[in-house]
Amino acid sequence: YPFFISFFLIFISELGDKTQLLVLSFSTKNKAKNILLGVAIGTFFSHGLAILFGSHLGSFENNTIQFYLSIFTYLSFLVFGIIGFIPKTEKESTSSKFSFLQKISNLKINSTILVAINIVIGEFGDKTFLASLGLGLQYPKYKLFLIMGSIMGMVASNSIALFLGKFLKNKFN
Repeated sequence: YPFFISFFLIFISELGDKTQLLVLSFSTKNKAKNILLGVAIGTFFSHGLAILFGSHLGSFENNTIQFYLSIFTYLSFLVFGIIGFIPKTEKESTSSKFSFLQKISNLKINSTILVAINIVIGEFGDKTFLASLGLGLQYPKYKLFLIMGSIMGMVASNSIALFLGKFLKNKFN
């Protein structure tokens, strides 16, 4: 049950997210298996950390602390989702995080590791990261199932962007 909740929540949360744009950009130059493996590895580290941290907090016996942590986590998830609909100006789109990701993308390292690093950095503090934290709070005894569901949800969601990128590359080449 926690696996499926994690899978569907992360899958839905990831649709239209900036991570899909990263995967779309990687899809023009790299093999699909390398990209999806990089997504899985990056998700393991970023969402796995969030789930483990949330599970640790969720294992406290104080129900009041758990209640307020859950409310804070899910409200911040909703706020990030709403902020995503607000159009950005030119100045806001050139953030330091994006330029850092561009610098990493230009390094000569294995494409799978490159994708994984970009996923870890891109997901840290993201709405799907917060969703994973909330899942860890809610289901502290099911860490492994939550992590596996999160990885599968990210891979499934980002495979849509991957195949769209491959399709567009073939159409325009």
